[in-house]
Amino acid sequence: MNKDNQDMLSHWQQQLENWLEQHHTETDSAHDISHFRRVWKTARTLNQMEGAQADELVLLAAAYLHDIVSLPKNHPERHLSSRLAAKEAAIILLELGFPTDKINTVCHAIEAHSFSANLPANTLEAKLLQDADRMEALGAIGLARVFYTSGRMEREMFDPYDPLAKHRQLNDMQFALDHFFVKLYKVADSMQTTAGLEMAKQRRKYLEGYVKQLLQEL
Repeated sequence: MNKDNQDMLSHWQQQLENWLEQHHTETDSAHDISHFRRVWKTARTLNQMEGAQADELVLLAAAYLHDIVSLPKNHPERHLSSRLAAKEAAIILLELGFPTDKINTVCHAIEAHSFSANLPANTLEAKLLQDADRMEALGAIGLARVFYTSGRMEREMFDPYDPLAKHRQLNDMQFALDHFFVKLYKVADSMQTTAGLEMAKQRRKYLEGYVKQLLQEL
């Protein structure tokens, strides 16, 4: 990447960070600015692994604003979060003077990133953002986030008598560990890019190792 492009990315990253610092009041640590930074870093890494064909300015804006609206997981309209976030992102980017010819591409990436929205990712930027955001549900970060979120929602860590649900129905609304089998392992198989699939495979192994260790301790 040439110096002008890097300077442009640094400028817009600072603009977005400044806006979020002043306006984003989210108290959920699973969707805070640190999450946005990690998603941007992962999306950029995946793009490089895929041949650096994506528009990184679009990726940057989409990564920083993809959860600008994030309804709670138990909200009846949770599946609309990404669409609401895309609309809000467009307003923010226009306010900041972001290149208008890129805003629609940013908004599509934001709309399509959500697992619950179930929308097709039609651009490389959307696929990379989706993969990068879903990577947060896997590995050590994913492990921390699933128990953090379940704790906020007052769910139990696991069923001590039947942790693998061999004699009951899986219920991730009651047990955090059930979420591994209901969703997280499926997320690992849902990646859109070759680089994403490979990274997710390694992070899924980490979760599987944790479950194995948990069973040994129980």
